[in-house]
Amino acid sequence: MNSKERVLNILTNKDADRMACFSGMGSVLTASLEEHGYKFPTVHGDAVKMAKTAAYTYRATGMESVVVPYDMCVDAEALGCVMNAYEDVNQLLYPTIKEKIIHNEEEMKTLTIPDKVWEKGRYPVVLEALNLLKNDVGNEAAVCGWLLGPFTMAGQIMDLNDLFKLVFKKPDLVNGMLEVLTDLVITMAAKFREAGADYICIREMGATTDVLSPRNFKQVIDPHLERIFANIGSPNVLHICGSTNIVMKNMLASGADAISVEIKNNLQKSREDIGYDPLIFGNIDAYSVLVLGTPDDVAQATINAMEASVDSVWPSCDIWPEAPVANVKAMVDTVKQYGAEKWVRKNK
Repeated sequence: MNSKERVLNILTNKDADRMACFSGMGSVLTASLEEHGYKFPTVHGDAVKMAKTAAYTYRATGMESVVVPYDMCVDAEALGCVMNAYEDVNQLLYPTIKEKIIHNEEEMKTLTIPDKVWEKGRYPVVLEALNLLKNDVGNEAAVCGWLLGPFTMAGQIMDLNDLFKLVFKKPDLVNGMLEVLTDLVITMAAKFREAGADYICIREMGATTDVLSPRNFKQVIDPHLERIFANIGSPNVLHICGSTNIVMKNMLASGADAISVEIKNNLQKSREDIGYDPLIFGNIDAYSVLVLGTPDDVAQATINAMEASVDSVWPSCDIWPEAPVANVKAMVDTVKQYGAEKWVRKNK
């Protein structure tokens, strides 16, 4: 069983020979930039560079997926926001949005999706990169395209503090805008699959329970996630950052094929709340362990995650590019060594 077969079998609850070590989030490494002679700011707008750096992570470390894009600005840029790629800054910085398109409540009400939105901004770059990856390593590794969830996307196109305030004051207004962004997610998930994505990861990391109460979550997050996962096809994964224990039942009810959690999630409590049948992926610290740790630290963290009941090992977020190849490889190799022992087939 090769990596692609293993990942897709796990995602569709079929037999697998062991756990997989893969991701639904960015996995670009500084080592790949050095290997190809690329500057980080140039990778985000060049399909060939994006595909080559994604494939490098698979080839150099054994990670069982290739994932694009790398930054959180793609959707907002296609809607009309202006991105700052930091091309003149000699540091490792991800793009950010410097000019947003929503500035008041009236603009929230009139938000629309541009015609042929898949041709706007850098969506064509991501679609081409998915196609290049499919043709390059798509027979060996699973190809993933990820999209922001609608609430997180809303935080990219308008002031995040205003958004959080309106969740409490005017949830109907927020939901109206999120309906439009949900349509965008559904549309682009289909385009990502057409371009070559084997699975889609929806990253609703802005729906943090550090700010949103369970009541807020039910009001403005649940309905849109449920509509997304009812319409984007399988396989798919839902990722939410932060202390997600209090919304694990909500995440399960979204209809996602699998749930991705990060280091703040107590996996034992998660299993108590939703059982052992649902697929949970996680939860290796993407910075403190993968960047700052040693290969031995990474191996131990990986064993801990497997023993804590993850169904496959994932980094808890985007791998910070400066993670040493040896560390990422240690995560993969540990899963290869112990993944069969820890793997239990789910019978649903």
